[in-house]
Amino acid sequence: MLLAEKLHDRKLLLASHSPRRRELLAACGLDFTLAVDFEVEECYPETMPAVEVPAYLSRLKSQGYPHSLASEEILITADTVVICGDSILGKPVSRAHAMEMLRMLSGRTHTVITGVTLRSAGRMHTFSASSEVSFRHITDEEIDYYLDAFRPFDKAGAYGIQEWIGFVAVEGVKGSFYNVMGLPVQSLYVNLEKFLDRS
Repeated sequence: MLLAEKLHDRKLLLASHSPRRRELLAACGLDFTLAVDFEVEECYPETMPAVEVPAYLSRLKSQGYPHSLASEEILITADTVVICGDSILGKPVSRAHAMEMLRMLSGRTHTVITGVTLRSAGRMHTFSASSEVSFRHITDEEIDYYLDAFRPFDKAGAYGIQEWIGFVAVEGVKGSFYNVMGLPVQSLYVNLEKFLDRS
């Protein structure tokens, strides 16, 4: 039985402002509803290893959902971070900050990790997916153009791989391409099926 059929009596709630996540989940052929908007302060312990931060934040978002879940509902929350060297790059707070991030990524390989939490009325499950992305050297002129034309200020690491910069600057991706976009849909599909089977 296909996952979409297993979900016929369940209701997926996607808690995300990201249009990319909405597009990717829809492309899986899964029906979902957007959860009501709510805000959670995205902070984590300073001593936490960088690779654990996305999962921690996705759980934080799930636990911050302001409504009780009905028996048929499954809430999906996610958080993506870019890790370059020892630095965690979230969403830039300004154009100058975005410029700084892209200069840091230029000519280097970095890691993109997305943490995803699935939660029902009685269970919660969190998993992460990791991808390695290699950038060629990009000039300040190219960065200026990208920032002005695409304004990627709502994206971790200040870039969207599906945009211009992905076509001209990304030399290679090891791991899930869709994870770099913000949602590891293959991992989500598999984990969601297991989540249902254990319910």
